[in-house]
Amino acid sequence: MTQEKKIMFQRPKSLLPVPFHYCPGCPHGIVHRLVAEAMDKMDLEGKAVGVAPVGCSVMAYDYFGCDMIEAAHGRAPAVATAVKRVHPGNLVFSYQGDGDLASIGMAETVHAATRGENITVIFYNNAIYGMTGGQMAPTSLPNQITQTSPYGRDVNTAGYPIRVCELLKDLDGVAYLERVTVDTPAHVRKAKKAIEKAFTYQMEGRGYTLIEIVGTCSTNWGLTPQESFEWMRENMLPYYPLGVYKDVVADGYPSIREAAAARAAECPIAQKEA
Repeated sequence: MTQEKKIMFQRPKSLLPVPFHYCPGCPHGIVHRLVAEAMDKMDLEGKAVGVAPVGCSVMAYDYFGCDMIEAAHGRAPAVATAVKRVHPGNLVFSYQGDGDLASIGMAETVHAATRGENITVIFYNNAIYGMTGGQMAPTSLPNQITQTSPYGRDVNTAGYPIRVCELLKDLDGVAYLERVTVDTPAHVRKAKKAIEKAFTYQMEGRGYTLIEIVGTCSTNWGLTPQESFEWMRENMLPYYPLGVYKDVVADGYPSIREAAAARAAECPIAQKEA
């Protein structure tokens, strides 16, 4: 008697059978898989458009089985905005690192969020510039040693790190923000749910969504992958706490418009219908 074989695990359809270029132990591959699994689950084949950044994931267009656009450094939200406005029925996401999103692209990030652009941003934060050799990034921690801060980040001259979720949470255009990580199976599952939720909110037209993934950079940190996760847990997670930072639906509103109107209830001109 032959036993029927059952597939328990396989490559997502939305993730192409191409070897990653990332360094050994880099979590980018995990995050790519989660994005692809979310697209498969939501049956978005032929309906998804991704925007690749400049950074370690600059070649993300090689990995996702959907239409992809390469944006200039930091301009992924602007490109995603244009695509979504032309194709409002499509899922549109950008995939960005901390240098691309929080440095040269900070203006695009903030203004796309405050406009309530109905896009999803997948934000990978490893507190360093990865592709270009390990310079200090906007998210590098106080006293963190990098190629351009060999004695550690001095907040007196370089300022303090930018906490992106905390920065964006009070903008009226933001529907959903969550910070996750992928260092354990439990955290991977939670990150997958967060990405699925962000994509769902977008397809329901609720507003701007961003998922921040706190990650590692073994090569530029000068640590093994295992040591990098330990360093991340000890240093990054206390500074960048995990959790949901905004969820308009959980707050009782169907979208950003109703939530914004409630926050501006005492402003007569804000209550006028467009």
